[in-house]
Amino acid sequence: MAKFVLAGEADDPYYAKAELLADYLQKNLPDFHIFKITQHPHVWEEWLRDVCEKNKWSHKSSPIIWRELLDRGGKGLLLGGYNEFLEHAQLYYGVTSSMTTELMKAIAQENLEAHIQKELEKESLKDLVDPLQVWITSASAPACYSLIPILTSGEVFGMHTEISIALFDKKRAEKTLHNLAMNAQDLVSPVLRSISICTRVEEAFRQAHVVIILDDPRTKEVYTVEDCLRSRVPLCRLYGYLLEKNARDSVRVIVGGKTFVNLKTLLLTRYAPSIARNIVAVALGVEGQAKAALARKMKTSPSYIKDVIIWGNISGNCYVDLRKAKIYKYESAIWGPPRFSRPILSLVFDSEWINREFVTTLKELTATGKQFGGMLAAHSIATTLKYWYHGSPYGEIVSLGVLSEGQFGIPEGIVFSMPVKFENGTWVVLTDLKDTEISEQIMTRMASDLMQEKLVALGDLLHFQPYQPEPEGAALTITDDKEENQEYSDVLVSEHKNDNPDLTHEEGKDQVTPDVDYLDLTPKINSESPFNQEFTNDFEGISLEQ
Repeated sequence: MAKFVLAGEADDPYYAKAELLADYLQKNLPDFHIFKITQHPHVWEEWLRDVCEKNKWSHKSSPIIWRELLDRGGKGLLLGGYNEFLEHAQLYYGVTSSMTTELMKAIAQENLEAHIQKELEKESLKDLVDPLQVWITSASAPACYSLIPILTSGEVFGMHTEISIALFDKKRAEKTLHNLAMNAQDLVSPVLRSISICTRVEEAFRQAHVVIILDDPRTKEVYTVEDCLRSRVPLCRLYGYLLEKNARDSVRVIVGGKTFVNLKTLLLTRYAPSIARNIVAVALGVEGQAKAALARKMKTSPSYIKDVIIWGNISGNCYVDLRKAKIYKYESAIWGPPRFSRPILSLVFDSEWINREFVTTLKELTATGKQFGGMLAAHSIATTLKYWYHGSPYGEIVSLGVLSEGQFGIPEGIVFSMPVKFENGTWVVLTDLKDTEISEQIMTRMASDLMQEKLVALGDLLHFQPYQPEPEGAALTITDDKEENQEYSDVLVSEHKNDNPDLTHEEGKDQVTPDVDYLDLTPKINSESPFNQEFTNDFEGISLEQ
């Protein structure tokens, strides 16, 4: 019995011609058997070199054909390439090939497409065997207790996707992490393959598919807002280095929390540039608070309110946009099917409430961060991940903090919350939305603080000077010049001061800032080490080579 192996580049026309000849021989000769191997052109040379070194052969082109002699107790016998195989077929079997060049090329293209499809199917099967690796930083934070049950419910990644969770935190939190891991195992979730803890910096984010960044509790006193901003840099620099070094190329990083969310996301994109697009900030928490406040006023369920857009600084000076907001299933004189909706601004007749009490309510909820607790933070993160993997509801607008590329007139180089949709495993900014223009005054209002946070954190600006808000109780509105007197054309601007729990002294200290145009400043590129000694000391003696 003749057993031949035919291997070659998937898009090689001569492999295609040899394949057709081998198929003919196998079909017509009962003792002739062929085993075919294709390799992608990108890996062919390396694969061929390994095969030749293993068998001590000398062959440098595609295809390569050899005869297996296992039935005789010997190693494979190299036949050669296409010409040698054609001669062998003519000499021993009296068969030759008459394939035209055009047909060779057509089959070669089909072979490449079939090879790529086969590799994709292998990856899909591999995902069923290898669980999704999910890392959670600062895992001793309260939000993690609410997050794990949601992640292990199967609602986020799907009931057919097994996950392994790694809880990452400092050494002193090890006992808390062990307790949390034991509680997670008690859930007996069918999608939870394993849960582990990690307190060693160099092991963080190993093979991570998903990394969730929670607020890092500060243990040292920070006296000024400038120190608070700069204190974020060492941790983000470390995380960025570890993401580049340890995580998978396709890792998705989601930044949550209630303090400097935009800044932390921006710093991570800076220190992990190869995955910058896959690093986003969660804005659904603020969006949820706005919907809940509206629902209480309208005596309905928050889930019936859609398309509230959050612009700007998620944990700071942001703009709650109700121009696209709609409400479903609202009890009123007008009824319709479940998909029937009505604009929010046409139903809230109390414009005084919209312009004053609504603004004040959101300020109180987010200015201190006390209401942004573990449950809301966990649900916002989990929902954003669910949309990222499975797509957001059709036609629905979602708010997300992403690195600006100049959309909507937003300055480039800052992380800015804006309207997006999730589809096909990625997110797309909804730049085609109509009637979403933002006035220059409001844009400056939001972008100024974000630019200053960035410049102060990177050491390019000495002092942080918050944008001066309107007098207490005032709301900014945008009206079209042609519709200046149109009722309910107001657009709410909700401004929040950054929540700085780290500030323990001189919190109200006046700031002085240079007379510069911050939007025109370009930060210098500094040569920075990925590790900060102060930070690594927090991990109790862990030292890493730089």
